[in-house]
Amino acid sequence: MPVFHSDPQEEPEGAGPGAGGRVLVTGATGLLGRSLCRQLRDDGWNVTATGFRRAPPLMLRCDLTSEEAVHEVVTKNKPDVIVHCAAERRPDVVEHSSEAALNLNVHSTATLAKEAASCGAFFLYISTDYVFDGRNPPYGEDDSPNPLNLYGRSKMEGERETSRHCPDSVILRVPILFGEVERVSESAVTVLWTSILDAGETCSLDHTQQRFPTNVKDVAKVCSNICSRRRQDPSIRGVFHFSGKEQMTKYEMAKSIADAFELPSDHVVPLTEAPPGGASRPQNARLACSRLELLGLSVEPRPFRAAILDCLWPFTPDRRWRQTVFH
Repeated sequence: MPVFHSDPQEEPEGAGPGAGGRVLVTGATGLLGRSLCRQLRDDGWNVTATGFRRAPPLMLRCDLTSEEAVHEVVTKNKPDVIVHCAAERRPDVVEHSSEAALNLNVHSTATLAKEAASCGAFFLYISTDYVFDGRNPPYGEDDSPNPLNLYGRSKMEGERETSRHCPDSVILRVPILFGEVERVSESAVTVLWTSILDAGETCSLDHTQQRFPTNVKDVAKVCSNICSRRRQDPSIRGVFHFSGKEQMTKYEMAKSIADAFELPSDHVVPLTEAPPGGASRPQNARLACSRLELLGLSVEPRPFRAAILDCLWPFTPDRRWRQTVFH
């Protein structure tokens, strides 16, 4: 795995939009964090990547729930920008481990926002479409949150702590994410691959909740665009939305993945009633993304089929499949 911590002197002046700027990324071992660190480096930023339990030996290790640890990291690295990706994002885990999840999703966000305000850094907080109840989509940036589960409430509280302690910050809400994973279980989208490959067992997948799967590469580019524009325009602040445009249930995602890889999917069947147990999820929390688009900070999302091929081909039983299909 690449290491993203770099010395500011390693990047020449004029290397890109972020040339000379220092950015601190939390959650850099995660799906979005890894992609974001790569994108920021490509765009000329000097990146300090932080992780905790999964941090590799040369990555900066920081317990975000410790105010002292966060203060030390920020003081030592003097970032111009802090992008806060780290979170407990699994709704069912949040329900059952609420104290630890709230400590990370709310308390650490407040700590980082205070530190950003104290040192004059621009703070970019990654939030979720789950702050909405899904009953009246699409949701604009100024619509009032009404989360259905504790995960959504924790992210809503993270937004409030961000705005309270760092009023000039940006909050970026995104929906369900997928991308280049280290294991298929890392994303609620790519984990569907397991069900597709297990053709000997009937698999029921939700066909009620409407999702908008979004590639982390696209999100990372949007984050980089925001950070770069903010260097020239301090008026860039407030809430923004970014989302993929293709609406799918988990059942439809699985069928699309199977079709992309030319695999059988008759064993995958639609589940048209909400499964018992687990955290409540919004029926359709579609995000309206006009604010980013009007400012020219958005990107055109890559089609789901093309993006999922890139993400999952390393997990095919025969990796020569990609060579056969694309050459």
